[in-house]
Amino acid sequence: MLNESKLKTVIIIPTYNERENIDSLIEELQRQFERMTHEMHILVVDDSSPDGTADAVRVLQSSYANLHLIEGRNAGLGMAYIRGMRHASEQLGADVVFEMDADFSHKPEDVPRLMSEIDAGADFVVGSRYIKGGSVPKDWGLLRRFNSLGGNIAARYIAGVTQVKDCTAGFRAIRTSILQRIDLSRLHVQGYAFQVALLHAAVVERVKIKEVPVDFVNRKYGESKLGLRDILEFIINVWWIRLQSSRTFIRFGMVGISGVMVNLGFFTLFLAMGVNKYVASPIAIELSIISNFLLNNYWTFRHRKTKDRTRIRGLKFNLVSILALGVSYATFVALSLAFPETAAQIHQLIGILPATIINYLLNSYWTFGYAHNGKHSGRDRQRGAQEEMQGNGDRLGRHVIGADELSAARQKRH
Repeated sequence: MLNESKLKTVIIIPTYNERENIDSLIEELQRQFERMTHEMHILVVDDSSPDGTADAVRVLQSSYANLHLIEGRNAGLGMAYIRGMRHASEQLGADVVFEMDADFSHKPEDVPRLMSEIDAGADFVVGSRYIKGGSVPKDWGLLRRFNSLGGNIAARYIAGVTQVKDCTAGFRAIRTSILQRIDLSRLHVQGYAFQVALLHAAVVERVKIKEVPVDFVNRKYGESKLGLRDILEFIINVWWIRLQSSRTFIRFGMVGISGVMVNLGFFTLFLAMGVNKYVASPIAIELSIISNFLLNNYWTFRHRKTKDRTRIRGLKFNLVSILALGVSYATFVALSLAFPETAAQIHQLIGILPATIINYLLNSYWTFGYAHNGKHSGRDRQRGAQEEMQGNGDRLGRHVIGADELSAARQKRH
């Protein structure tokens, strides 16, 4: 366990019409703080609740110096968390922030358990329903269970955050140093999809993520107001993350196209100079390899922090390229012998295709792969092979939220 005494920790609670819950939640959290060694605070981020939630918090502020309140317009769960995280970091000087619902779906007695993982060295702790020891309410119907699991599966396998079992969880503890690296304004989400976007960005940054089993319970008071708009936003943003994480592949493809132009351009030039086509082909390929390496090294994969120096990456790239060259040249020769009447440029072009696939896979995961330092990069798979989606650092950009979390959160927000 790391010796980090007195970390200033702020529990951020977004609210919208939560007057029935907020008093008892704050009182229960204060009781939990009594058995914790860290400097604990509560920050309520109220989105102009018409039921007087903010007024109830102001009354309690006279009793608790560690209770804070900021108010703003109702712009969605994601924007409320962003405001809260910025205020906690910049105004309160927090070392750690929590995300927590106001409706008791997240148990206050679990706060010390999540904090203990921060003490043990984790950067990002998730209260997980879907690991051993975690659970969802037994009275959930089949449809709600399906929606919850479906949303989580979408977050994991479409957005690409496969390292985490519960991607849509809204109960978390996060070091503010991680938030400073992520740049919250870049997540481009306002509502519930913020949770997946933030987790995805953390994966891209290769932070140390730890899941802690928790029992998710039904809200105490009020009704859930999950709407079609929330579901659509969730779906759109999950796919947006996937698109963002595919940026690396798109760039690699663009470099590949430029390589084709270099290849065919020099090949045609050499033929015009009277060079034998069987000699011109490998020379043109090698020139395109050099061009591709420079563009990939300084553009496509420039965001990846690899363990190798440029010269080593160049050597690896050339080794991969020799293999790709062999495949391309063998295809060229085979087609030239099988179809001697067809233009040589056509054979050369077709030979480039299988070589491109081999090139991308080996270079993405080997030449420009992330250094193995114990902080496995899901971004590598996400953004690198994809955009390194993960993104954000090969990175991608962005809580897919399950219907249950959406539902619980929506009640809180609306």
